[in-house]
Amino acid sequence: MSVSDQMVNPTFTRPPEQTKTGRIALITGASSGIGRDMARELFRRGCSLILVARREDRLLGLKQELLARPVRAGQSVQIIASDLARAENCYALFSQVKGQNVDILINNAGFGLFGPFSEAPLQEELRMIDTNVRAVHILTKLFLQDFCKRNSGYLLNVASAAAFLPGPLLAGYYASKSYVLRLSEAIYEELRRSGSRVSVSVLCPGPVRTEFDSVAGVRFSVKGLSSARVARCAIDGMFAHKLVITPGALMKCVRVAQRLAPEKVLLRACWHMQKRKGNA
Repeated sequence: MSVSDQMVNPTFTRPPEQTKTGRIALITGASSGIGRDMARELFRRGCSLILVARREDRLLGLKQELLARPVRAGQSVQIIASDLARAENCYALFSQVKGQNVDILINNAGFGLFGPFSEAPLQEELRMIDTNVRAVHILTKLFLQDFCKRNSGYLLNVASAAAFLPGPLLAGYYASKSYVLRLSEAIYEELRRSGSRVSVSVLCPGPVRTEFDSVAGVRFSVKGLSSARVARCAIDGMFAHKLVITPGALMKCVRVAQRLAPEKVLLRACWHMQKRKGNA
């Protein structure tokens, strides 16, 4: 087994933990897609939730849906409408919840833009980078410092299978997800070497049936997994202390192919794959 294989598929000395009632999970991008389904999954397992997204009406609807279910003693749902593309909102979010002893942080908010790099609108690209990279970096830093002081906590950053590949026609999005993957892996190793009990995971799904397609202006040529399935896989992997979580057999095959193929071959293959998305 190579060094890179050992980093991606580590052998954990700690056994998988069962979900404990009373945990508090904060999820960004919780108004739709994977974030919404992770909220449903964690609430079903007994966690209280702090749900963050730009669209307050969507959050209110999700809160009402969750609280209409059987609720365990002490379970609650808090919603915070905030645009995390603005750095000051990231700091404000942490200040607002830091006294609640959040146990789980899920950085899920993000979006993509399709088109040639030379033609993509710069301001939208910068907003994407602010959401996909800067917000993840700020919130990871602030919450991780608290987790380290308590020597407990779960961090789950949502990247993408795009993080493993070059992304012509979605260049900024692929690059942003590579940042999330490598940041998470580096933090994992730092914590492992220090003996910390803080758990770090990164979710790298392939195509998922969410609103991503319409926002990015693409259609996947491969049928995506349901966001509910990906959410369950993500939560199971997080509580099992898995570093890189890749739902579905197809994405595991992509990982193998990515390691074997020459870089220029990958570039050409990815360009044709992305081109089909735009023409679909």
